Amino acid sequence: MPAALDIQDLGIRLDTDWVLRHLDLCLEEQQLACLLGPSGCGKTTLLRAMAGLQAHVEGRIHLFGEDVGRLPPERRGIGLVFQDDALFPHLSTAENIAFGLHSLSALERRERVQRLAQRLHLQGLLARYPHELSGGQRQRVALARALAARPRLLLLDEPFAALDRELREQLAGDVRELLREEGMTALLVTHDQYEAFAMADQIGVMHQGRILQWGDAHTLYHQPAHPFVARFIGHGSFLPLQRDAAGQWRCALGALPGQHLPAGEHLTLFLRPEMVVPDPNGPVAGEIVRRVFRGDRQLYTVQLPDGHRVLAASSEWLPDALAIRLRADLGDAVVFSHATPQNPAS
Repeated sequence: MPAALDIQDLGIRLDTDWVLRHLDLCLEEQQLACLLGPSGCGKTTLLRAMAGLQAHVEGRIHLFGEDVGRLPPERRGIGLVFQDDALFPHLSTAENIAFGLHSLSALERRERVQRLAQRLHLQGLLARYPHELSGGQRQRVALARALAARPRLLLLDEPFAALDRELREQLAGDVRELLREEGMTALLVTHDQYEAFAMADQIGVMHQGRILQWGDAHTLYHQPAHPFVARFIGHGSFLPLQRDAAGQWRCALGALPGQHLPAGEHLTLFLRPEMVVPDPNGPVAGEIVRRVFRGDRQLYTVQLPDGHRVLAASSEWLPDALAIRLRADLGDAVVFSHATPQNPAS
């Protein structure tokens, strides 16, 4: 059975610059996936190419086995939700949702609108017009309109970006449940990792037109395959590794336990804050240069004697004293052979 979406060797050029080159992407039917990356990495361009709004010069786009790369947008069976809700201002909520349901009978249209309105908490708003709705309500209407026609693939281009974080994550969770019920295949584009985690089963991290890693949130966080992925997903610190006289690899926080390391003489260690813990009896001295309140934990930026900085996490609010001692669990740290990226702790 063919994949829901199969993109092979896609290339897109704007003027003389390649925005995407040799890009592959595959989604299984009913999979909820996300492209996560910073602004300008090419994720929206990729989404527009799938929808038929952006021409590509290389590669293929197959939807359920059909080559749709040269079809006009209206023949691809793809639904698209933008950051801007793009509702019709002269139509009510119910009329906006039903806009693409011309092939259904009046009764079927009414039942479809009522079902989506109920699932997206729009029941009491069906007679209102867009200017009478809040930003979150308008975006729910836009989502209902895109889902109403049951597209083969739903593309979501940062649809929650204009909403506050709490509403964003709540709406992402509601949409995830609805997509599951509808048996829909969907691809979300966002720069917000929390939104990606709330919505998607699988996440592809994009940077400079490439998908650097594809996996679930747990894998991306604990086993990043590239320094950019490590830095972009959550917080962390990079420390250079050096061999001591006995040939053991060491960093400013201690020696690495025996583990398989990548080849190369220039290795970098990446640690999550929870791997570095304030401890009065810890073997490493440091100085607190910054502290950030995170509710259930505090994040401390600590400068080590060799000048490097690391992030340390604690469930306790430490005294205002600058001096601190640390212990580190290096067994689960990730080692890269890439050039050391800029340390976000600095």
